[in-house]
Amino acid sequence: MTDTDIAFQHASGKSVRTLPEAFQETVRLQPSSVAIRTPGDVQTITWSEYAQRVQAIAAGLAGLGVKAGDTVGIMLRNRPEFHLVDTAALHLGATPFSIYNTSSPEQIAYLFGNAENTVVITEQVFLSQIKASGAALEHIVVVDGTAEGTISLAELESTPAPGFDFESAWRAVQPDDLATLIYTSGTTGPPKGVELTHRSIIAELLALNPYLDVGFNDRIASYLPAAHIADRVSAHAANQVRGIQITSVIDPREIAAALPDTRPTIFFGVPRVWQKVRTGIEAKLAEEQSPVKKNLAGWAVGVGKKAARLNIEGKSLGPVLSAQHKIADTLVLSKVRHALGLDQVQLAISGASAIPVEVLEFFLAIGIPVQEVWGMSESCGGTTLTDRENPKIGTVGKALPGIELKLGEDGELFIRGAAVMRGYRKQPDKTAETLDADGWLATGDIGTIDDEGNVKIVDRKKELIISESGKNMSPTNIENAMKAATSLIGQVVAIGDDKPYISAIIALDPDAAAARAKAFDTPNADIATLAAREEIRKEVAEAIRAGNAKLSRVEQIKRFVITDTAWEPGGIELTPTMKLKRKPIAEKYATAIVDLYDTTPPASVVDLR
Repeated sequence: MTDTDIAFQHASGKSVRTLPEAFQETVRLQPSSVAIRTPGDVQTITWSEYAQRVQAIAAGLAGLGVKAGDTVGIMLRNRPEFHLVDTAALHLGATPFSIYNTSSPEQIAYLFGNAENTVVITEQVFLSQIKASGAALEHIVVVDGTAEGTISLAELESTPAPGFDFESAWRAVQPDDLATLIYTSGTTGPPKGVELTHRSIIAELLALNPYLDVGFNDRIASYLPAAHIADRVSAHAANQVRGIQITSVIDPREIAAALPDTRPTIFFGVPRVWQKVRTGIEAKLAEEQSPVKKNLAGWAVGVGKKAARLNIEGKSLGPVLSAQHKIADTLVLSKVRHALGLDQVQLAISGASAIPVEVLEFFLAIGIPVQEVWGMSESCGGTTLTDRENPKIGTVGKALPGIELKLGEDGELFIRGAAVMRGYRKQPDKTAETLDADGWLATGDIGTIDDEGNVKIVDRKKELIISESGKNMSPTNIENAMKAATSLIGQVVAIGDDKPYISAIIALDPDAAAARAKAFDTPNADIATLAAREEIRKEVAEAIRAGNAKLSRVEQIKRFVITDTAWEPGGIELTPTMKLKRKPIAEKYATAIVDLYDTTPPASVVDLR
């Protein structure tokens, strides 16, 4: 496949092959439309203003010595400046890349050392981390004011390189030039720098085209880290190529409050976000004081669930249920969607990790079909997607157009297509292990493919539990069954490799725990205090029993412990994208794991046998 094969038909009618080319067409088509905003329109940037800022920042970066092929580090929250500086670097032919804002000085040193950037664009809140890293930086650009030893964004924009030719710079960018680096979460070791070209990103948007028919009238909230492939493609790249409006939500914890303001037509959420939204809905319905309204809401959701189950099974609702569903939607369900700010969503997606089936069924019941996407940074994000009309819940759908799938002898999934990465930065050995000479990418996921082409993910190849008796089990399947049973469980780690039975380490959800603390009339109680309360232990135990009922006998959790701390993204236990770091967890909780299999365990262990 050649570069000329990968081109996106822009709304203007022109075929575009690089992000700068697409951006310039978008600007030309709708210069006065708002491209980027913040909630409440506190800040708005039109496409023409966006283009002017991009040209000024590109000239300023050139003045710092940045040229085609160089890397530019970015450490910013979800704010409009991210899009300005990233797009400006792309127009230079440079490679902008983001790192997680939770990165420690040691991690920053490693990432910048691998990327070899001499310039970083950041904000004041991260300056101490960056300076403490000791990274070999020549320039630090700060977007929110001034600080000693740094350059402000305003200064950068007002100091262009003499004789800089912006037009020539962006027109010189080629499809196979590097567009960005996505650093993997590092669940099993140091992060690897996934090299994605303009060609890869354009190919990914092209593959999504049949499912993502959006343009200038569409809206998305950008709240996930820009270091995550999902936000970089679904928000940042789609904004440049398709003209979709972005609302930047600087604090991801405020996404629920921002949705009614944004009214997104596209919304991407990791499973934990969807679970929290579901929990919030259920809590509000439970708090309803009017018995009439409460009963009506319960009836409406019940009707929605009946309709959802029949839709999943491909069966007709029949005249009675159809009429009931129409009334339920008019009186309750449509109002729930409006209150959430998701009443105009056309594409609701869950990805990054497995989502409990119960959560998907709940949203289908209230009229928001959540489509599950599967992929990885190495494949530029989405590789398979479930169908909105026929979701095949329990699968992650079929391969997107232009993407090939196959199974290895051991059930490992392999991917091939133009969206696949060029390789891992400065790690030819790791690249060779993952990407073969024929272009097949080893995903590390064990899966199945049914007769219709729907993919089902079993688990990560290296994470399958093999019990003492030789039984292969999916820890993710076990863990999701527990999380679906109660909002109180934030994280679950199934233990059982070479063990006689499955046990678990449970981390409480901070928000749900805080709600319980209020109910106990101890609003200031910390996680450690709550984890030790008998009421909490009993509630978790009941949830584990409910989850166990959905599993085979050998998969069922027999014992568990509750941790006395909350697990935060980017901490010891979780990656910034909320994936479990199983090896560090096993090391940190080694004593607790021993206790779980002790013949006379301590009181901290709850035994369900």
